[in-house]
Amino acid sequence: MTILRNHRANTRISQTPLVDIFSDKGEYLMKLSIGTPPVETLAVVDTGSDLVWIQCKPCTECFRQKAPLFQPKLSSTYKPTGCTSAPCNALHGRTSCLQDSCRYTIGYGDKSFSNGYLATETLRLGSVAIPNVVIGCGHNNRGTFGPRVSGIVGLGGGELSLITQMGSLTRGRFSYCLGSGALSSSKMSFGDDADVSGDDAETTALVARFPKTFYFLTLEGISVGNHRVEFDSHSSSNSSKGIEEGNIIIDSGTTLTFLPQELYNKVTAQVKRHMKMKEVDDPKGLLDLCYYYSTSVTKVPEIIFHFIGADVKLKPLNTFIKTRKNNLCLAFAPTNDEPIFGNLAQMDFLIGYDLQNKIVSFKPADCN
Repeated sequence: MTILRNHRANTRISQTPLVDIFSDKGEYLMKLSIGTPPVETLAVVDTGSDLVWIQCKPCTECFRQKAPLFQPKLSSTYKPTGCTSAPCNALHGRTSCLQDSCRYTIGYGDKSFSNGYLATETLRLGSVAIPNVVIGCGHNNRGTFGPRVSGIVGLGGGELSLITQMGSLTRGRFSYCLGSGALSSSKMSFGDDADVSGDDAETTALVARFPKTFYFLTLEGISVGNHRVEFDSHSSSNSSKGIEEGNIIIDSGTTLTFLPQELYNKVTAQVKRHMKMKEVDDPKGLLDLCYYYSTSVTKVPEIIFHFIGADVKLKPLNTFIKTRKNNLCLAFAPTNDEPIFGNLAQMDFLIGYDLQNKIVSFKPADCN
């Protein structure tokens, strides 16, 4: 049961949306329209957060965007959310009250943030209009977003997530295919259209953990070439091999893949064994393991992520990125926080989430 049931009670929609997704410098953007009359916008596809928010006018501090700021006063379907409402309480301490309007503050791991007011509004995904969706109208926002970005679409598992609010329209099912091209476009599907199956599909279990926002998977180990490194997470006597269940998050809103320091060290040691190129420093100082290459054909080791029940074989485009003309860097980084399977690792896979059956499926695909 969701606390937002009352907001969806009168929603009768026979179609399921099919939405355009565009790549944009390490992020993936969803095309949607907001308000009445509808205003088309692009927002970051983020399975690692819940709230849907866009920049709104008036704006005291906003990051630069090409599209005009959304003006709630011009929309006939925009309705501010009250302080005692269920959506206001769903943000668990990240709200305050100003003249009976619910003011929110939300921050992200990369230090970006949005401050503004909660409201209900009509969203259009493709040809499907969805009324009374709880959104954030951001009047004070900061982030390292590209100029095409107007906000974030939260697709996590929490109560204010777009997936949760869509309810019976999707029945907790959605899929996406993230293209590898610099300006690629692809689709996001919902409901029955989000099926990911077939002989080459790999399926793993979603693990229920706090917070509900995140989609937790269980990573058993990582193979580099023919050498497998186990994920020793020192926990859960119930689990096979002593591996902690739900030890990594799958997140479309994070670019790199982040691993615990010990696992990262073991993986990079194996990568170094296989690479026959000269090590160089990342000119941007962001990545630890980089190489200089001078030929158009560069051989890199195959890397496989072994989730429970699913061996996801990554291609070179998932594991290495070019940081300049002749530099190639491993697209992994160490972390002391939650490990993350980022969007570079997800490129050119059709990835389906089935929240009712608690599974995520991966299928190799040309997402361009």
